[in-house]
Order: sequence, then C-alpha cells, then structure tokens
Amino acid sequence: MGASKSALGLIFLTIFIDLLGFGILMPLLPRYGEHFGLEGAPLGMLMASFSLMQFLFAPVWGRISDRVGRRPILLIGLAGSTLFYGLFGYATSLGATGSLWGLSIVPWLFICRIGQGLAGATIPTAQAYIADITGPEQRARGMALIGAAFGLGFTFGPILGAMFVPESKGTADIPSSAPGYVASILSGVALLLAIVKLPESRQSDSATSSRHGWLDAGAFARFLGHPAIGLILLTMFLTTFAFAQFESTLSLLTKNFNYSDRQNFYVFAYIGFILTLSQGFLVRRLVPKLGEKRMAIIGTTLMTIGFLSLLVMLYSAVSGSWILYVILPLPTVGFSCLNPSLQSLLSRHTADDQQGGALGVGQSMSALARIAGPVCGIALHKYGESLPYLAAGILMAAGIALVGLLKPPPQTQPHS
Repeated sequence: MGASKSALGLIFLTIFIDLLGFGILMPLLPRYGEHFGLEGAPLGMLMASFSLMQFLFAPVWGRISDRVGRRPILLIGLAGSTLFYGLFGYATSLGATGSLWGLSIVPWLFICRIGQGLAGATIPTAQAYIADITGPEQRARGMALIGAAFGLGFTFGPILGAMFVPESKGTADIPSSAPGYVASILSGVALLLAIVKLPESRQSDSATSSRHGWLDAGAFARFLGHPAIGLILLTMFLTTFAFAQFESTLSLLTKNFNYSDRQNFYVFAYIGFILTLSQGFLVRRLVPKLGEKRMAIIGTTLMTIGFLSLLVMLYSAVSGSWILYVILPLPTVGFSCLNPSLQSLLSRHTADDQQGGALGVGQSMSALARIAGPVCGIALHKYGESLPYLAAGILMAAGIALVGLLKPPPQTQPHS
C-alpha cells in the first residue's frame, strides 16, 4: 500500500508538472496564431490539431503500453512535450518574417502543436498506470488525481506564464517566446523525475489487448444506435462543441478588450481556479443528492445563461474586466456540472462488460467536438466577435432540450 501511495504521488506530480506547461501555452495560442498571420478557419485548425492528435493516438499509446509497459510510453510523452514546447519557443522567437530549415514559421506552429498533441495523448496511459496500482475500491479516488492535476495545472500554469510576458498593453500584439521555453523546461523536469523515480506499474504477466485494432469503428454505430446511450453521446458532442467555441475564442475576446498577455493569463487562471473548486467540492457533493439528470439540467442552463450574458455584454455599453469576471463562472461551473453527470449517465446505462467501449466512445465524441469547436468558433469570430457565443447559446438551448429527454439511470446495471 505504501508503494502504491508513493507511485500515485509520483504520477500525480509528473502529470501536474507537465500540465503546468500546457496551462502556460494554451491561453496565448490564438494570439500567437494571429500574430503570425493566421485567422478564421486556419487559426481554428491550429487550435484543433492538438485534440485531433489525441483522438487518433490515445488508443495507439494505450495499446502499445499494454505490450511494452506504461513507463516507456509516459517517458516518450514527456520527452515529446519537452521537445515540441522548446521548438515552439524557438520558432516564435524568430518573428513573423523568420524561417527555420527553409519553412516559414506558420508550418512550424502546426508541427509544434501536432507534436504536443501526440505527446499529450499519453494521458490515458497515465490512467492505465493508476488502474494498475489501485484496487477497485480506491480506483475512483486514484483517477480523480488526474482531474485534480488538470485543474491545478490550468490554474497555476497561467499564473506562472504571466510572470514571463510583458505587463504593458502596448506590447500585447508581440507575443513573447518565453512561455514556450518555460513549458519545455517544466516538461523536462517532469521527464527527469519520471526517469529517476517512477517505477513500472504493469506486471509482466498482465494480459494484453491484442485481439482488436486500435480503432473499433463499429463501436460508434453500436452505441449511437442505442436509444438511451445515443442520446447521451449526442448531448456530449453538442455541449462540448459549444464550450470549445467559447474556450478557443476567449483570448481573442480579451485581446479586443485590450487585455495584455499577462491580464489574459490571469483570466485563464481564474477559470482554472473555478474549475478546480466546482469539480473538487461543489459537484462531488451535489451529484449524490440531486442525481445526474438534474445536475445535467443545471449545467446546461448555467452554460446557456453564461453564453447569452456574454452576448449582452458585447452588445451593451457595459464592459471591462469586472463584468467578464462576473460572467465567466456561469459557463465554467455549468460545464463542471454537466460533463461528469453525462459521463456517469453513460456508464450507468451501459452493461458491465461494455464499460470501456462506451466510455471510450464518449471520450472520442468529446475529442471530435474539441476538434470542430475551435474551427467553427474562430471562423465565426472573424465575422463578428459575438457570433461564437450566439452559436454556443443556441446550441446550449438545444442541449437543455436534449438533457430533458435523457432517461434516468436504471436501478441495476443493464445486461449486455
């Protein structure tokens, strides 16, 4: 037990340090893209390329880890993060007219983002690591460590990033290359920690999952065709798509408000703090009392009100940091209520022997939404800064209707 606790602490610390790098770079990425001449759909594609790589390669890394062990795959992921964050820092330091190995900087932005997505696709392998070292009764608490690492990384990463960008609003149009280097150094620290301290978790006699290929396309059709499960999956996609539009355009919105890069970091740190509080305290306590469907209705309603409030702010004379800080908790807390509720409903409507397949399809639906959301949101932003939030509000209104149609979870686990 002591060894398991030590390994849990190490895997948490390793993931947290790596996600600090993600939290540093993500808030400024749309501003980097605009500075180097990307706008509309191409900028959205840059944002979406990370999620596309995760969608494609998370199953690959997971199945390889079943064969060769978790530790080598985690080390490869951390090494990739170190390399591609550092390359991002160097490429952006060359300026809008620079080039590297005969390529202009824009292709290198895509290469770096794709590489970061490949490296970040090892998070499910970290989940498998936790499953290896925990018993069934401790597994849920162990898996929660990854959620905590995400929340903390998304909170403290932007705070750390704010230390390495100019405070003056007048320099906000010239993104600093320092965040890329800082993210690379942090991932390098996590890599060294894992090399020295992190043991292998998978036992040599563990069964491998070599019977199937890495992508089971038939699973999509099977689960989408199930009346209750298909509706949950559709709701997941629609609501995550709406939130991804909001998330990917927020730094462009703050730029229009003349927020400096440092102020923009503080906005994302604020969102991360709200996510950590709502997921760690509020949602955990309310779901057992209210049930998943009621929490999902609360979540979709809060998100709808939040997106429509952004519209009112943009169309009214009221503006400034204080009103944005008042509005942002609405969609953030709403998504915190909605996402775990839908995951739980999906699990409870699925037979015990199909849990992995159903939850995997749910993750894939969310990844697809995070691919399409930034492309659509940033393309809409090009024609009007309010359009992504109008579209998100309409989608969430439809989401309220879909959640209302969801069936309550069965009292006993369904049979396959």
